[in-house]
Amino acid sequence: MTALTPALEDFLDAHVVGVVATAPQGARPRQSVVYYVREGDRLLISSVADRAKVRDVEASGWASLCVMAPVRPFPSATFSGRAEVLRQGIGPATAAVAQRVMQAAEPPEPQSDEALAAVGRVIIAITIERVSAVSHLEQ
Repeated sequence: MTALTPALEDFLDAHVVGVVATAPQGARPRQSVVYYVREGDRLLISSVADRAKVRDVEASGWASLCVMAPVRPFPSATFSGRAEVLRQGIGPATAAVAQRVMQAAEPPEPQSDEALAAVGRVIIAITIERVSAVSHLEQ
């Protein structure tokens, strides 16, 4: 059973950026602003393979994403769960994230896994297991 309600799905789909948090072993959490797309109960984030957030996910298997609306009263929610780094079959997800970055009507043509690997691109996939810190948002 998913932790997402229709209202939370709509909220995620209506926004394009959030703050991803990862947990490096033996250190304080890291956060960074990222573009994302929702695929069912997963959040997909395109990243460069040598980034700290990628290493953290590979080591811990966990991440969270906090999304906040840009207008008062600033509705927000944090989505967390198991996370993994994907390197295969990531062309469509990478194109979907690129579409949001470029504010394009259609996604660009998906690239092959080989082409994405050549430029060091991966996808961080967070399976939403928990929704917390929901504020100013009807669930």
